[in-house]
Amino acid sequence: MAIESQEAVSAAILKRLSEIRMRMDAAAKSVGRSTQDITLMAVTKTVPPQQVNVAVAAGVTYLGENRVQEFLSKRDAYDRRAEVQFIGHLQTNKVKQVVGKVTLIHSVDRESLLSEIAKAARQQDLIQDILLEVNIGGEASKSGVMPDELGALLEKAMECPDVRVRGLMTIPPRFETVTQAEECFARMQSLYQQMKITAPQLEILSMGMSGDYETAIRYGATIIRLGSALFGARVYPQPQL
Repeated sequence: MAIESQEAVSAAILKRLSEIRMRMDAAAKSVGRSTQDITLMAVTKTVPPQQVNVAVAAGVTYLGENRVQEFLSKRDAYDRRAEVQFIGHLQTNKVKQVVGKVTLIHSVDRESLLSEIAKAARQQDLIQDILLEVNIGGEASKSGVMPDELGALLEKAMECPDVRVRGLMTIPPRFETVTQAEECFARMQSLYQQMKITAPQLEILSMGMSGDYETAIRYGATIIRLGSALFGARVYPQPQL
């Protein structure tokens, strides 16, 4: 019975993945882009490694981890073809648990975090790739550097020999209309292009999640981060009484 259940779960993941790829292709073609320039990342929060590995075997080899402890508990169970990146809010006291263990940190949003990452990378004699997270919606409840402060943070990051800034990331507000989403993603695309004047080496624009990835693709996203669209609704563990 358990085997049949896993087979059903695997089949559902593959069916969703097929639909996602078709929708990615349509969105990309609508603006003259190719899906070869867009990375589909599987967001693995609360998803068992066995299910994640179904997606990896099907070609989704980039994984996005939100929580440090969950990442550490699951990393050894992932298919070795997977490349793990960290996309969640990162506390400075947990930096050492992430640096050198992931290929890219998406969520660098303040100078204190940048300094800790650089310090940990220097201690390990490596260069840690990072993205700068932008609070494009200006929401008080969300992480990310404000757009008008991004230039200063980028300048600081470019001065650090132990990190390499690869691009920008954002988690936009929840939108009620497609028009609102388009306006927000357009601002992010414009900001990215503006930063590339100063830092032409930038090549990654990480934006777009399960509810808005098609719009993000139309506005230049190079990485889209999908969780529930790929794995289904999240099942959170019940708190122990």
